[in-house]
Order: sequence, then structure tokens, then C-alpha cells
Amino acid sequence: MKVVKTSRGAWAVAGVVAGLTGLATSYFVAMVMTIRSSPVVAIAELVIRMTPGRWAEKAISIVGHKDKPILVGVILVASVLLFAVAGRLAASAWWKSTLLFAALAGVATWSVASEHNPSGVDFLPVVVGFVTWLVSLALLSQSLVGRPAPTAVDGEEAPAGRSRRGFLIGAGAMAALAIALSGVGRVVGAGRRHVEQTRRLLRLSGVSQPTVPAGARLDLPGLHPWMTPSDDFYKIHTAIVVPAIEPVDWKLRIHGLVDHEVEITYQDLLDRQLTEGWITLNCVSNPVGGDLIGNAWWSGVRLAELLAEAGLHPDADAVLQTSDDGWTCGTPVSALTDDRNAMLAVAMNGKPLPIDHGFPVRTIVPGLYGYVSACKWVVDMEVTKFSEISAYWTQRGWGEQGPVKMSSRIDVPRFGDKVDPGDVRVGGVAWSQHTGISAVEVALDGGDWQPAEISHPPTDDAWVQWAATVSAAPGDHTLKVRATDKNGLVQTGAVADVLPDGATGWHTIGFTARA
Repeated sequence: MKVVKTSRGAWAVAGVVAGLTGLATSYFVAMVMTIRSSPVVAIAELVIRMTPGRWAEKAISIVGHKDKPILVGVILVASVLLFAVAGRLAASAWWKSTLLFAALAGVATWSVASEHNPSGVDFLPVVVGFVTWLVSLALLSQSLVGRPAPTAVDGEEAPAGRSRRGFLIGAGAMAALAIALSGVGRVVGAGRRHVEQTRRLLRLSGVSQPTVPAGARLDLPGLHPWMTPSDDFYKIHTAIVVPAIEPVDWKLRIHGLVDHEVEITYQDLLDRQLTEGWITLNCVSNPVGGDLIGNAWWSGVRLAELLAEAGLHPDADAVLQTSDDGWTCGTPVSALTDDRNAMLAVAMNGKPLPIDHGFPVRTIVPGLYGYVSACKWVVDMEVTKFSEISAYWTQRGWGEQGPVKMSSRIDVPRFGDKVDPGDVRVGGVAWSQHTGISAVEVALDGGDWQPAEISHPPTDDAWVQWAATVSAAPGDHTLKVRATDKNGLVQTGAVADVLPDGATGWHTIGFTARA
């Protein structure tokens, strides 16, 4: 590009503004996505981890426990200086500037990668920040790129003047954006952090720690754990910003077709007798053989008890649940008042609910897909009729009542695995919540169905594990699985998509026995 006569100082300013905008955006993304560390914090933590103990002790002896804020400040100052250098480099060669910023992004990426068990999403702030810098500097540079300057006529402002004005306006707008994003990110992050601290300090009496029951699981390497750890439990919600609700601020209103309204606080729930149970939840979007399913130990208050206190009208057949973020679902009254363990849950796997799973209170209803029952951050229940409501997902073409469809999955071997020929151990899970599984069968290469061994959990609301042995000659093979529930219904092999009310079909995988 042809460069304007503009001083390199203007290019340095452009680099700083673009860099700070990128940093602010990455910070905003980290806070909104509830990612533990923004790039600057990740780099600071890396420096701390790599600093020899003696040096660290020396730093603390000089500045006290303000060492970490000072370290962050030093990193920010160094970043500003490097942003200015990158801007000046862009004045002569754009690729040099890009290379410098890519190196900075690489350091941030390395810092995030060195954290404990980072996931792919933890790198998102770095990527977004780098892209934001590229776009920001490109926009600002348009006002600094030189073109043949025509002579101003009839009193018009010369192009150079307009370019300077455009640059100042653009730089000012980006600086304002950076400040706004930082402020919003700080507000969002502070609320989330405080609620998380509150959650960690909560001690819930009446909540017992989970122990996998005898007979509930089978001993086969590669099977999905019978109890799904909370950190591994699938997360599905529509919230852009996950609600962060203090327990003291939470309350639930039950109203509508009831004899009298009921309002319940978090402490009201904790003062009641808690119910507990193993319950498997799965998402209606889970394809055949998918992993949008998990089994956990839930603790809470039975919804049948609360609805009875409100006094349901006999013509009511639905409860419209509303989340703190405005999401809604319509749940059959019958599923909330029969003998299943439908509850307002306050704990998962023996601890207060994780924020991403609905802290402080969510709804759990065995035997229904989550889109019609599992309302996280629930704050309102209107007792009503299905004919009078249209919930979030039903408005978008999904089924109205969403009972879970019986299904089964192969976990061992995985698709494409290579195994030794001969007797091959295979296994997986099967589920039909609130009905239960009585049998699982497998078939190799289109042959006859053969029975599998199944585990025996203490409740029909939880999935079972299954295992079998098949004889596989060298070569390629296909394996399929089907289940039978305790009513004698055999899982259908008819293939159906997840829309409108859940996928069906037999999970089938291919594997190879080595020659």
C-alpha cells in the first residue's frame, strides 16, 4: 500500500487503539462465556508458574501481596508498547505488524494451553481478540493510507484534513468501544464470580454424597461411567449470558389455574424434606448413538408436594415453566404429580448445582426430554392448559409433550476401531426413563440377535450398562444394538430424525478385526 505522509506517531496510536480494542473484546468474551482466564490473566499466571520461587519471594518482600496486580499492570504496559510498535510497522509493511500480533497471540495461546485441562472454548478469547485487532487496525489504516492529494477547490476541506478527522473519529469510537466492553465484561464477570463463590461455600443439609449402587455398573474398559461427573455432563441452553443468581434473591412463583398462589424462596426449599435419586437426562437433539445424555444424583423438593399446596384446578393439564433468562417450556401436569421423582433440584452429585446447570434451582423430570421439562434457573410456574400456551421450542416446530424414547448406544468398540480377532467384548448403555430396561441385544454383521448382560440400577429412572461377547473373524464388521423395556416394547429400528420429538433407530457401528 502507498503510505500517507502521516507521522509514524499516528500509526503507533492506531496500533495501540486497535490492540486495546482487541484486548477489551477478548476480556468481554471471557467474562460472558464464563471462561476462567482472559489472555492477560493467562499470561500473568504463566509468568507466575515459571518464576523461580526465590524470585517470587523477593518480589513479595518488595511489593507485598500487590505483586499480582502489579504483574498484570506490567503486562498491560508492555502490551501497549508492543501495540505501538505493531502500528508503526504497519506503516511500511502490513505483514510485519501482523506477524508481531500473531506472535503475541501465540504467547497468549501458549499461556492458556498451559493451564489445567483447558478445553477448546478456553482459546476463544484469544482468537476473537486477534481477529478484532486485525479488523480494527485495517479500519483505522484506511484514514492513514496516502493517495494523490487533489487540490481543494471552492473552500472545500482538503482530503488530508478529512483523513485526519476520519482517523480521530475512528480512533475515538474504538477507544469508547474498548472502554464499554471492558466495563460490561467487568460487571458480568463480577456477578458470576460472586455467585460462584457463594455456591462453593454453600453447605446443604439433607444432601447426601453419591455412591454408585452395587450392580448398577459393569466392568468393561471404555464404557461411559454409570455416574456422569458434573463437569462432563452435557450442557444445552439458549442463554447467551448464563444467569448468575444469588440464592437469597431467588424465588419461585406458582400461579395460574390454582386455588391460591404460592411463592417459595431458596431457604423455603432447604427447610423442606429433600428427595434424592439417580436420574438420567437426555436432550431431544441427541442423535442415535449421541452423547447428549448423562446420569447424575439429584437432590431437591418433590414438585407434586408444592403443586398440591397450590391446589391444582381439575382442568389444568400443563405447567408453563419460565427461566430467569426468559426461556420457557410446557410440562404435562401428570408428569409433575405422578409417582416419578419430579423435583425442584438444588444439588447435583452431592453438591450445589453448578451455575451452568441451573444454580440455584432447576427442574428435573424423569422420562421427559429436557426441552419440555428441564428448566434451569426456574423462577415461574404457571399452571395452565396446553391449548393456551406455546413454549420456546414448540414455537419452533418441536413436539408438545416430549416423552423420552427408548434407545441404546454402543460405547465399545468405537466406530472405526481396530480389534484383535476372535472373541470381542462389546458394550454400551441403554435407557427408557421411568419405564426401565429389561433386555439388550446385539447383532453382528446382520446376523441373529444375541442377548447381552445388563446392569441393574436401583431405579428405572437411570440408564443401564450392557456388555456382550461377539466372535469376529479378521476383516470389517458392523455391530448394532437394540433394547427392550420393562413393558415388553422392543426398540424400533425405524430411522427418525431428532425433529420433532426425538431420534429413533438402532445404533450401528463399523469396526475392523485385524488380520
